[in-house]
Amino acid sequence: MSIAILWGEYVPVEMNENEQIVLDLIRKNPYISQQELAELVGLSRPTIANMISGLIKKGKIKGRAYILNDSQQVVCIGGANIDRKFHIKGKAQFGTSNPSYVTSSVGGVARNIAENLGRLGLDVALISASGVDKDWSIIEEASSLYMNLDTVTQFPEKSTGSYTAVLDSSGELIIALADMEVYESITPDLLRKHNALLSRSKCIIVDLNTPKESVQYLCHFAKKHDIPLAIIPVSAPKMNRLPDDLAGSTWLITNRDESEAYFQAEIKNKDDWKSALEKWLELGIANVVITNGKEGAMIGNKEEGIFHVPSIKANQIVDVTGAGDAFSSAVIYSWLEGKSLIEIAKAGNMNASKTLQSPYTVRQDLSADQLKKDVEESS
Repeated sequence: MSIAILWGEYVPVEMNENEQIVLDLIRKNPYISQQELAELVGLSRPTIANMISGLIKKGKIKGRAYILNDSQQVVCIGGANIDRKFHIKGKAQFGTSNPSYVTSSVGGVARNIAENLGRLGLDVALISASGVDKDWSIIEEASSLYMNLDTVTQFPEKSTGSYTAVLDSSGELIIALADMEVYESITPDLLRKHNALLSRSKCIIVDLNTPKESVQYLCHFAKKHDIPLAIIPVSAPKMNRLPDDLAGSTWLITNRDESEAYFQAEIKNKDDWKSALEKWLELGIANVVITNGKEGAMIGNKEEGIFHVPSIKANQIVDVTGAGDAFSSAVIYSWLEGKSLIEIAKAGNMNASKTLQSPYTVRQDLSADQLKKDVEESS
């Protein structure tokens, strides 16, 4: 991805040595890419992206415009929210105050996938909606290293998305509250403002926090412009946000519960599992995955066939949050790398397993080299 820089007047703000080097390189070649800068300076591309963002804030660079001569950017569309968990210390008692402690993390399916892909070395942009509040500031700080957030629209009158869970002393869910109203603002009109970016993207990924009419718009847009589109459901209740016409969609990555909800039929065994996948393919989706927890994943398309790939056992499950998003990210990344269906599913299972063993929503050691090493060691 190349960038053009518009230079403003000098502002007397101190810079570190690396920032000065980056600024000099951009001055010599305003169209230099972030990857080229990373290689010249000896830093990672996400670090360079963050450094450029810092130079803009310091006034050294007035702004930036992206010139995409080839399809290099992955665009993720959907949720970016704060996840909070209230852990009750003793026995839960209703109608009164319960002693507890709270933990919080940055989440949202689209955002989590964007961070995974950013850590894997891809250029990523996030299209989402947020409030103008402290929660968004937390998300921005945690995310800006791995993705372009310039495409997030802020609404002062709305609250940034949040998910709040109340857990008993054994970790079981008592009640969960989701405030995702802000994502209703991701309308087709909002998406049209990003048509230039979308039309030159390497791949579009949308989660079903996005309204149905907007997902439908993206299906038509991707088909018209011959751009890969991956649809990621977020829960069984939101399967009604899938568009009526799925023909032309490149990927659907779903789980057993979501597929059961859509087809209104139980998946009791491998035959049912395979049958559900075949039904998805009949709707015109090119590639489909149905995950099934410890049973692994079923993956298929009409050219290569349908395969069951066993899960990779986690030595110790620390936190299940983000494992599904890790799976989806590795699937899309591996597909973009030209891997076979079985290799794609193995990479997804591996990234999910490693994330289950991490206390973080997106595992901190993730990189393209590390994922490759992990998969090779499991073979």
